[in-house]
Amino acid sequence: MSQTLERLGLIREIMAEQGLDAYVMATFDEYLSEYVPERNQRLHWLTGFTGSAGAAVVLADKASMFVDGRYTVQVRQQVDGDAFEYRHQIEEPFGEWLTQQLAAGAKVGIDSRMFSFASFNRLRDTLDKAGIELVAQSQHPVDQLWHDRPAETINKGITMPLEYTGLSSVEKRQQIAAKLQQDKLDAALLFAADSVAWLLNVRGRDIPSMPVILGYALIDANAQVTWFTNAEKLPDGFYEHVGDGVTVLSEADATTVFATLKDKKVLADPATANAWTQLSLQQAGAELIAGQDPVLIPKACKNTTEQEGMRQAHIRDGVAEVKFLHWLDNALHAGEDLNEADVADKLFSFREQQDKFKEVSFDTISAAGSNAAMCHYNHNNGTPAQLPKQGVYLVDSGGQYLDGTTDITRTIAIGDPDGEVKQQFTRVLKGHIALQNARFPKGTTGTQLDVLARQFLWQHGFDFDHGTGHGVGAYLSVHEGPQRISKASSTVALQPGMVLSNEPGYYKADAYGIRCENLIMVREAEGLAGDVTMLEFEVLTLAPFDKRLLDTSLMTSDEIAWLNAYHQQVYDTLAERLNDDERHWLAQATSAV
Repeated sequence: MSQTLERLGLIREIMAEQGLDAYVMATFDEYLSEYVPERNQRLHWLTGFTGSAGAAVVLADKASMFVDGRYTVQVRQQVDGDAFEYRHQIEEPFGEWLTQQLAAGAKVGIDSRMFSFASFNRLRDTLDKAGIELVAQSQHPVDQLWHDRPAETINKGITMPLEYTGLSSVEKRQQIAAKLQQDKLDAALLFAADSVAWLLNVRGRDIPSMPVILGYALIDANAQVTWFTNAEKLPDGFYEHVGDGVTVLSEADATTVFATLKDKKVLADPATANAWTQLSLQQAGAELIAGQDPVLIPKACKNTTEQEGMRQAHIRDGVAEVKFLHWLDNALHAGEDLNEADVADKLFSFREQQDKFKEVSFDTISAAGSNAAMCHYNHNNGTPAQLPKQGVYLVDSGGQYLDGTTDITRTIAIGDPDGEVKQQFTRVLKGHIALQNARFPKGTTGTQLDVLARQFLWQHGFDFDHGTGHGVGAYLSVHEGPQRISKASSTVALQPGMVLSNEPGYYKADAYGIRCENLIMVREAEGLAGDVTMLEFEVLTLAPFDKRLLDTSLMTSDEIAWLNAYHQQVYDTLAERLNDDERHWLAQATSAV
């Protein structure tokens, strides 16, 4: 019997003791962060799956693993097919699947800490229609079985000075409190760890790649904040840094504080806060007002200090990227035998040399050949593949710097890739350029712009199964909401200061993958003849696209002009920061098409 089957058996024993006919668990932990500490990787413990989004549904006689299009290949490599059936979460949501598997009167267990209130309510509504009860719990069955579970790590956080934040914590708290007063609310639940980090101007080391201290907070209309976290992690000088009006309590004290909010109007974001906190507030007698986390938009719209920090971080990151691309070209030309891990480690070494660098902003996706067809591939999950002698290599990486967060993908030619690869790369790049050059009126959402990046693939019957752009924080989450560019419906208008990725791609299963990604920042467009306020994108990322992958016969003169101008900007900005060999390489890499 495999380890997975054995552990499934133990889960089913607990289900039977609790009178449950099914149990649902997801990749998220109690903080709903994309990045989960090792001690909270419960789904990985059960299934072996390492992706950032997925769910397992366990029944008495079967189990299914649900993932989206990013992980359809990966899930088959990591999850035991004898223990789990594989299902596409978008095409067949697990709630609908459960209604087809269970009879009326059945009970489905869920740890309400591990799901947003919105997803909890959707699942409950779906099951209710079939007469199935959703049982909210506050203990996960894996916690009873994981006997060698890693201990919690205690790392002290750091305070962020005004030179990076632009506003003091007091000013930020007053800004949020004023909005609560305006909306006649008594308090707001701030559940996202990066919302609290931004509000208090602190960063932490609780989880890899995302510099936060785990916990959540309440802010009231008088700008008083109660932060539920482990006080051992507070930065030195924390209370002097934040000023009066901040109380720190343990998470165990939350229900006691919630009891003081009886009959108070409490804003809580069903999409970002977990179900347990909001169910607990309801039980305490608070009047829950569903609405967006009030920190999200102020955090997303970087102030002038944060904007300049992002620009400077991208310059240093561009230096690291160019040094890496120069090294890789030379190594490949010399016939060195390289694997995905070797190359990722070398890229890290160049970033590590840069001023203000703290850590990577996510696990580097270093994908050779057919591995690049898995858009969230991780070479650390198995034996890193060797780089091919012919084809493409895709590297998606980023850095966390004290003044900004970066995320860049480059697809690199090895040998002389065939015409099909060049055509698809060019179509992807054309979509990237079309989005970069977009001008749009205030009030436009990312959903309305998404087609710009896909149009040249669509014309030939191709597409990519991920969003075109995600928001990015300022020395915070590399995947920041609520701004995004995606097919998925969004009501969030793009506003000046928002940073997003521009990353169309194409992935041919078992063959190759292509992605062209820069970070872009929304700004007002100037010098236009019209009378409508228009917005546009400023490019932040500075690194050449691989001209060896171009089929210029597919490009217009305007697209070629944009590429040449961008490459000139890359050279002019970075050249003086490179040595002679690197500068010579960059001159060739950015020479006009």
